[in-house]
Amino acid sequence: MIAVIAKIPIQEAKKEEALAAIEVLMKEVAKEEGTLAYSLNINKKDPNTLVFIERYTDKAALGAHSSTPHFKVFMEKAMTFAAGQPEITVFDEVASI
Repeated sequence: MIAVIAKIPIQEAKKEEALAAIEVLMKEVAKEEGTLAYSLNINKKDPNTLVFIERYTDKAALGAHSSTPHFKVFMEKAMTFAAGQPEITVFDEVASI
């Protein structure tokens, strides 16, 4: 299993735009084979940083997700509301319940 934590800082004035784009993205991600979980979270201490917590069956599923047209469209849109570069960390999942 592969786990990913992706943090995207967003411009405060464009938060609603970001959330709308993410809603569209998540509807498509839900259809991806090999994507086990994909959640959006907001840190209470930093509400202008969106945090995705993701789980995939394997590296191939993560690669497939990153290559989808809907992900590429989202990343283009993200450049209009991001306040900086995303921070993406990929993990080999050792155990889960």
